[in-house]
Amino acid sequence: MKQEEKIHQLQIAEQGMQQLLMQKQTFQTQLMEIESAQEEMKNSDAVYKVVGNLMLKSKKEEVEKELKEKNEIISLRLKNIERQEEAAQEKVKKIREELLQGIREKEKK
Repeated sequence: MKQEEKIHQLQIAEQGMQQLLMQKQTFQTQLMEIESAQEEMKNSDAVYKVVGNLMLKSKKEEVEKELKEKNEIISLRLKNIERQEEAAQEKVKKIREELLQGIREKEKK
């Protein structure tokens, strides 16, 4: 495979990694917000939930259950993104090594 093709593959793989990192950041932010809300609920008896443009008083147990479910879903998504990120990093590493090997072989000639 030509060096130009390898470089193109590397660029695509790095762009994919960037997208994964942005998704990971989004999920991490959501997870922090959920955990913060869960912590605040421990100190409060009255719980309100935002629905559209309204803030409605809600049952604490229902909101706790909802937040727990969201936490679990986001955590699973985050783990999935992290696995994808590891695979992408390995792919980038492999392509870089192949590029370097090609450069070394050209220098020997």
